[in-house]
Amino acid sequence: MSKLSRSLLALFLAAAATSALADITVGVILSATGPAASLGIPEKNTVTLMPTTIGGQKVNYIVLDDATDPTAASKNARKLVSEDKVDVIIGATTTPTSTAVLEVAAETKTPQIAMAPFAPAADKAAWVFQTPQDFSIMAGAIVGHMVANGVKTVAFIGYSDGYGELWLRVMNGITGAKGITMVATERFNRTDTSVTGQILKILSTNPDAVLVVGSGTPAALPQVTLVERGYKGRIYQTHGVANKDFLRVGGKNLEGTVLPIGPILVAEQLPDSNASKKVALNYIKLYEAAYGADSRNSFGAHAWDAGLLLQQAIPEALKKAKPGTHEFRAALRDALENVKEMPANHGVFSYSASDHKGLDSRAVVMVHIENGTWKVLR
Repeated sequence: MSKLSRSLLALFLAAAATSALADITVGVILSATGPAASLGIPEKNTVTLMPTTIGGQKVNYIVLDDATDPTAASKNARKLVSEDKVDVIIGATTTPTSTAVLEVAAETKTPQIAMAPFAPAADKAAWVFQTPQDFSIMAGAIVGHMVANGVKTVAFIGYSDGYGELWLRVMNGITGAKGITMVATERFNRTDTSVTGQILKILSTNPDAVLVVGSGTPAALPQVTLVERGYKGRIYQTHGVANKDFLRVGGKNLEGTVLPIGPILVAEQLPDSNASKKVALNYIKLYEAAYGADSRNSFGAHAWDAGLLLQQAIPEALKKAKPGTHEFRAALRDALENVKEMPANHGVFSYSASDHKGLDSRAVVMVHIENGTWKVLR
């Protein structure tokens, strides 16, 4: 065999070895329609900005809309796993839909990166990782602000689903220990058009503060009603409302609202020493170049953080197995669990076998709403 022939053969074998690796397939489930659309649309937009090559391997993204419906989210997960043979699922947008996806992810041993906080069942928790801040971190920041500002009584009005229930559980566990009494507990649905009855009950208790627990635009309704009914106390919201659509819908009724958010929304206001600032400014530049000035969004940033996690974990998993196999999915799960001190839009991620939430106090910035925008509390 000539020298040229040997060279050509070597090149052919190298190319064949490279092509033998299957593409990496990422399934994405989000709420591009329905009550959580203001959260899901920026997540969907963000997927278009994610890298199509990781670790030298092509990455394909398959995006499905669950319409903010847990049943649809479950069906989407089943399709992605059984028909599309995905290696990982990013999803979903809300607590109920993320919980539904996990049922399938755990059953099929497919790693899931959720873009909503929730409390997974112990026997399924090994297969899900979360990008949003945990309830306890954010609730602790809210209660800390209440204590510092002399709040002694608080009323709660939250979603009548898993998001509201988990927040109520955490708040009840913290407020009592800090000398704050919960004087009223009311619930509402994401699709409600009136909460007058609940607000009148809250006003009858004359609380020092009210905590509204919702996400996206529906969370504006209780606050608007409180203000229209003359409430003068302090109003708190959760990080679930951190988008422009919430500010638009609530308008002037939101002035003075206090809430905890991730670093992404106020990146320019943070000191250069903040671990998330550089990452956040890079994401903002990419997102706003594609979708317009001041279009940054906390929920799109959760999706971007999921992408950053995959960029860390996929190269490690490729060392152990071929995409499209159970072995690769298991290796990817293990690699995610070993991510340490990774700066991201919403904080610094460090996962472990006992912690798949991964964030600490560096993920929290307390802000208030001033002139229709977020301002860091000093």
